Amino acid sequence: MDNWTIDDWERERAAEQLAAFYLFTPMCGTCAVASKMLTVIEAMRPELTIGKADLNYTEQLAYDYEIESVPCLLIHRQGKPIEKIYAFQSVPNLLEKLT
Repeated sequence: MDNWTIDDWERERAAEQLAAFYLFTPMCGTCAVASKMLTVIEAMRPELTIGKADLNYTEQLAYDYEIESVPCLLIHRQGKPIEKIYAFQSVPNLLEKLT
């Protein structure tokens, strides 16, 4: 996963068929587990566009998307919001949501 800025996210979500933006904070234990799940997904499906950002540095995004907690995965398809995921239940569950 590449580190993205808000501008990167806006560009990718508008351009891609499917784009996902993973938001986390470094001291969050659940975020560390979610990061590992997304790393596995990236290895399995390298064609997926997934970016990440520390929510501490993208505060405006938290307001714009009404982020309630971390970890959070924003999923957009063809520029439109599809889902906001807070519970990263399993790799198969996330794969299903991303395909």
